[in-house]
Amino acid sequence: MEIPPKSPDGSEKSPQSKELLTSNTASTLCISSRSESVWTSASRSKWDIYHKPVIVVSVGAAVLLFGMVITSLSWIQIKNKNVYKMCGPAFLSLGLMLLVCGLVWIPIIRKKQKQRQKSQFLQSLKSFFFNR
Repeated sequence: MEIPPKSPDGSEKSPQSKELLTSNTASTLCISSRSESVWTSASRSKWDIYHKPVIVVSVGAAVLLFGMVITSLSWIQIKNKNVYKMCGPAFLSLGLMLLVCGLVWIPIIRKKQKQRQKSQFLQSLKSFFFNR
């Protein structure tokens, strides 16, 4: 095994360990955690809240339309008719699944937003009455 060289000032800590000790680990954990809303009370825009379900709905609609086109191509006399007959329904079902998942996701987010607003209101009431 190779022994790491000592630093010029005589201390045994390597530059990497000094860097790790001086880093702000707690703030990094708070920033990178999934539940940022616990520490930040900044209001988020509608796009920040709904961008994932909107993307899922739009991709689902596009795949569904692509499946419709592929399925309709199977009716026309084309060389690889069996391929279109197999791929068309697959794209139809995948697109419909994504579309429905996105459309169901939106009311779930709305319900969570209302619950979060209620809990923040109750927390402020609790702090008002018990911190006097």
